[in-house]
Formats: sequence, C-alpha cells, structure tokens
Amino acid sequence: MKVIGAVLCLLSFSTICLHADDALTAEQKEQFLRKAKITKVKSVNKGVTGTVRVTLTDGQLTHDASVQRINEYHAVYQTASSTLVDFKDKYSFNIAGWKVAQMLGLDDMVPPSVERAYEGNSGSFTWWVDDVLMDEVERLQKKATSPKPEDWAKEINVLHVYDQLIANTDSNATNLLIDKQWRIWMIDHTRAFRPQKTLLDVKMLTQCDRTLLSKMKELNEATLRKELSKWLSVPEIQGLLARRDLIVKFFESKGDSALWDRPSRR
Repeated sequence: MKVIGAVLCLLSFSTICLHADDALTAEQKEQFLRKAKITKVKSVNKGVTGTVRVTLTDGQLTHDASVQRINEYHAVYQTASSTLVDFKDKYSFNIAGWKVAQMLGLDDMVPPSVERAYEGNSGSFTWWVDDVLMDEVERLQKKATSPKPEDWAKEINVLHVYDQLIANTDSNATNLLIDKQWRIWMIDHTRAFRPQKTLLDVKMLTQCDRTLLSKMKELNEATLRKELSKWLSVPEIQGLLARRDLIVKFFESKGDSALWDRPSRR
C-alpha cells in the first residue's frame, strides 16, 4: 500500500510540473509567485522595460516568471506617433491588468501577476505563459494562420476591447503571445491605465463577447477602488469607468449582431 501511495504521489507531482496551468488555481499561482525561491535568472531580449525571466521553485513545482521593475513618470513623453502628457510606465499596471482581467472573466487570457521585491526594488512577478508557439511578430513574419479562424477572430476582438478599456498605449505585436493551441495571451500592461476618458481608437471595436460586455456593465467605482486602489489612482479608475461607458454604449448601439459567445478555453 505504501508503494502504491508513493506512485500516486509521484504521478500527482508530475501532473503539477507538466500541467501547472491546468492543475493550479489563480490563487495558487499568485501564492507561488510571491513565495517560491528564485533559482535562475536570465535576461529577456524583447521590450524596453528591463524584463528578466526567473525560474522559481517551492520544492514541488518549478515554473518561470517575468519580472518587471519599471516605475517611470514623464510630464511629456514623445513616442514615434504621438506626444503623451503625464506619461507613466509602471510595473504595478501589470498587477492592475490582471485584477481587471479577473473581474471580466479574462483570467484565461491574461496571466497572473503579483507584487514582489527583486534585488531591493519592488516589481511585478508575472506567470510565464507555458507552451508558447510564437508571438504576433513571428506569426506575421511567417504569415501563419490559426487552424480555428473563427475562434482566433473572437479572441482578437476580446483583445481589442480589453486594450481600449484599460487604455493600453503599448499594445504591440510582441505583447500578444500565441500558445500551441492557438490561444491568445495578453502580456505587459506597464503603459496602460491612462486617466483619459476617451477611447484610444474606437475603430478597433467591432464585436464583443456577451459575457465580457455583461461583466463590464457590473464594474463600479466602489468595487474598483477596493480592488485596485493600491495599483491605480482615483483618476485612473475613473478613466477606466468612463471608457467602459463608451464601450458599452458602442456595442449596445450595434445590437445583438455585434455580440457572440467566446468558446471556453478550459
């Protein structure tokens, strides 16, 4: 009986190691990110925010995380296409992005992110997405297409709604990951959550998942302050709600033809 028990434990352990995304809850992943020991560090060549990739272990599970410590403010910031006022580039927006995703039922498209100290500075530790096939840059270069084009189109529409809601000014192709099941993952929200009360580009809105629209309608300032006040200022929360109102109004004006149900990814 002891031998059988040991085998079962070993099988259970292997399952957690090989399929951590399926085996762990969001809360367990958050706890792991906060507490697991760092055993390896390497730089990430993509992006401009000084991201590093760390390997974590708690003695049972070993998994990687993306660490960002950027925390910058510029009264005026010039990008290639525009001039931004009161510009922020903050690791804490990754955590806010994760919290908002949970409230909207998009926790299967945005990886968990928590605050944790790294080399003497606070930063965001974000769950490293498993089984990445490519990012959007690589997909475009290869001219690859999803084997399920309808599901792909729906997830792209979700991405557009989410980016408009959080005012993601850095929604670029390197921040869209595609796993081996051709599912989209949205990462790196350090330049999101502008306080502006207008949409970045209403033309990006075409269709919306019914559940996502319903959950957006449920958002209110009291709840957002409770959940996000550590990560967002009051103007940033109010900006999010103002953009939410515009998105809801847009899709309500389009009627049921602009709505659909996103296929389950679980």
